[in-house]
Amino acid sequence: MVQRYEWLKEIQRLDPERDFLEIYRLTVTYEFPWDITRALELALYRTYAVPSIGRLLAETAELTERSQKRYDDTALLLDAVVEHGFDSERGRTAVRRINRMHRSYDISNDDMRYVLCTFVVTPKRWIDAYGWRRLSGHELRAFAAYYRTLGAHMGIQDVPQTYEDFERLLDAYEDEHFGWDRGARAVSDATLALMGSWYPRPLAPVVRRASLALLDDSLLRAFRYARPGPLTRGLTRGLTRGSLRLRARAVRLLPPRQSPHYARQNPEIKGYPHGYELARLGTFPTPGVRGCPVPHGRPPEEPAG
Repeated sequence: MVQRYEWLKEIQRLDPERDFLEIYRLTVTYEFPWDITRALELALYRTYAVPSIGRLLAETAELTERSQKRYDDTALLLDAVVEHGFDSERGRTAVRRINRMHRSYDISNDDMRYVLCTFVVTPKRWIDAYGWRRLSGHELRAFAAYYRTLGAHMGIQDVPQTYEDFERLLDAYEDEHFGWDRGARAVSDATLALMGSWYPRPLAPVVRRASLALLDDSLLRAFRYARPGPLTRGLTRGLTRGSLRLRARAVRLLPPRQSPHYARQNPEIKGYPHGYELARLGTFPTPGVRGCPVPHGRPPEEPAG
């Protein structure tokens, strides 16, 4: 019988620079699959508050008109790399699809690098607040190495080297760039509505309030969400965050997971009940159509790095 901290002991026996994929896989699919899903949802949500990102997402209409498909495709493409690795056929296919979609738009390296930072920093902060244990230094080094590698495969320049570097860059970028954009607010509203749609209809308003309770003040300001009175806000935040911490205490008492749980197994993935082909996931932009290709000198079929 594997003891509760046995996976952490295994993680600490591995080298975070050489074995980063195995450490990352153990952490996200054995130790914290539910928490990582919620944290990566929040990570992507944060990016909408950068107007250049939120505005582009609104223009493509992928998150406002096809929210579930966009959610599913993003999760499944990222999940394929975690499950199969960067050098596998499925991993290469997933990265190639990600690259071809991004290279159809004029996205700055700074914005791409910021999004990468959210994937490193937001899970650490979420798990420290709501996980059944904190992430170890070994895991943080492996997370940084994993996303350095993903960044290299995506052709992102000047990727941070350490977790601390990722965190400093994220905080500085948000301080400088968070702001209001009407399109970004529409994307935010559509995302909150999507999350509410995963539950019985009477619960949708509760899910929205709980989701807003998890947002920090910088996000609330950027999206111009009305702040409730101190009593209401304190009660909602207290109930939401208290429930997550109560869940963490319960999970700590459970035996460790004996098999991995990948994002493709999540109940929130709803668009492919009969399976899917990685090469067909995502968007295939056509020049001249809304949200599509601003010419910027890179061939659309440029191979993955």
